[in-house]
Amino acid sequence: MGNNQNKIVPADRLQTVSEYYFSRKLKEVAQMNAEGKDVISLAIGSPDMPPSDKTIDTLCQVAKMPDAHGYQPTMGTPELREAMADFYKRWYDVTLDPKTEIQPLIGSKEGILHVTLAFVNPGDEVLVPNPGYPTYTSLSKILGAKVVNYDLMENNGWQPDFDALEAMDLSRVKLMWTNYPNMPTGGNARRETYEQLVAFAQKHGIVVVNDNPYSFILNDNPMSLLQIPGAKDCCIEFNSMSKSHNMPGWRVGMCASNATFISWILKIKSNIDSGTFRGVQLAAAEAYRNDAQWHKHANIEVYAARRNYAEQIMDVLGCTYDKQQVGMFLWGRIPSQYNNAEQLTEKVLHEARVFITPGFIFGSNGERYLRISLCAKEEKMQEALNRIKKVFA
Repeated sequence: MGNNQNKIVPADRLQTVSEYYFSRKLKEVAQMNAEGKDVISLAIGSPDMPPSDKTIDTLCQVAKMPDAHGYQPTMGTPELREAMADFYKRWYDVTLDPKTEIQPLIGSKEGILHVTLAFVNPGDEVLVPNPGYPTYTSLSKILGAKVVNYDLMENNGWQPDFDALEAMDLSRVKLMWTNYPNMPTGGNARRETYEQLVAFAQKHGIVVVNDNPYSFILNDNPMSLLQIPGAKDCCIEFNSMSKSHNMPGWRVGMCASNATFISWILKIKSNIDSGTFRGVQLAAAEAYRNDAQWHKHANIEVYAARRNYAEQIMDVLGCTYDKQQVGMFLWGRIPSQYNNAEQLTEKVLHEARVFITPGFIFGSNGERYLRISLCAKEEKMQEALNRIKKVFA
């Protein structure tokens, strides 16, 4: 490092976050693979199946058009917004105005950034579930918000404890992050919870943001927070194509709310990016038209078969789990002989050469849990089970 570089220090906000767990751990796994150890990853929720044929065909057709490569509107093409509105009407019976109540996103992570910038001043507080998606915490910290955790517990079906929430000092809280079906726990959405969330938001002037990417994965009853009367006035919902449509690398999601909230979010977003490639937007619009049979065959049946192997792995490891959980992960409580989940997951990684996720990365309430991803082919799940049996059975 030159003399001048020695004088350069990063922004203070870098001290508030660490490198994303998976970013760090995947380097270790890559090194193990380079040494010929052939690690099977059951850690990350990255769907390994393709989108529908019509989706891919549309992308290819548009990409060949000479006039399709210019800047696109930040608010998204009319075709995409209308497809998103149709999707919400067809699956959730929620009516959205495609012109004013929908904002396409480059995935939900981007939405977390934009919503926080639009609603939260530095020093304001945000309610974040524990356990919960780590990005709710990390982006809040980067942007100078104060994270206030609220507990999700297994004995309450991983639903918020509204008595505990009411007992908090909520005077500086601007946002509340929720995520149902829940990741990492698999706790399903409940109408009663959604009704309580809307009432809570209305009572305290807090915007509830529900992150809803998992409602189609091993779930018979997809729900939306916006189904609750009055929700649109005080709530925002994210939805993502990554899991439900096998499109994680396409980076297409959406948020839906009232026209005023959407206009604030667009004001932020329009200063940060210039809209997604037209081919991706029109292909995504096509994907939203996938029928129930596509979701059943390309998605639910595949995950159901894999889930069977994940449950067997949990059994071999001596973990307990709720068979009613939904989504593309299996969440289980570790046996009492381990000090924490990482002690078990490190043993699985280095002795069985299978990478699974320790629950502590989702918050302190996840310390005695681990998570198995269903995003691996059945033969890989079978091989992972066999390897773990050799070590633990």
